[in-house]
Amino acid sequence: MSNQQSDQTPIAMALQEYKEGVHQFSKKMPHIAKKHQAFTEACFEEGKLTKREKQLIALAVSVIAQDEYCMIYHTKMCLDEGCEEEEVLEAVAVSAAFGGGAVMSQAVTLVLESLSEFEQKQKPKSKKDKNSQDEN
Repeated sequence: MSNQQSDQTPIAMALQEYKEGVHQFSKKMPHIAKKHQAFTEACFEEGKLTKREKQLIALAVSVIAQDEYCMIYHTKMCLDEGCEEEEVLEAVAVSAAFGGGAVMSQAVTLVLESLSEFEQKQKPKSKKDKNSQDEN
């Protein structure tokens, strides 16, 4: 494990592991990987549903499937598409209504942890930085 990896959070490490796995699969099975990627991109294009809505659906499905890598990835994508925390939590709550306790345990742990981490990275400045600017 490199120093860079050991400094990463478990969420960041899982996202990195997923990206590395996709890269390795793409090298070994390029014909399948390219077709899968093209299909996935087509599914997530803007249509009758927005990209934002599609990411919320993908997150809800990944929670039902208990696919931790997809939960992390689609939590980040929801935020990247402009979803608010309450929208993400509402989507996973709908999942919990169908999937019961196992789904709720994922929602209140991994999804909340991912939200917290990704939201911190997206905030432009901390309150401390803002306060020091206000004083100047």
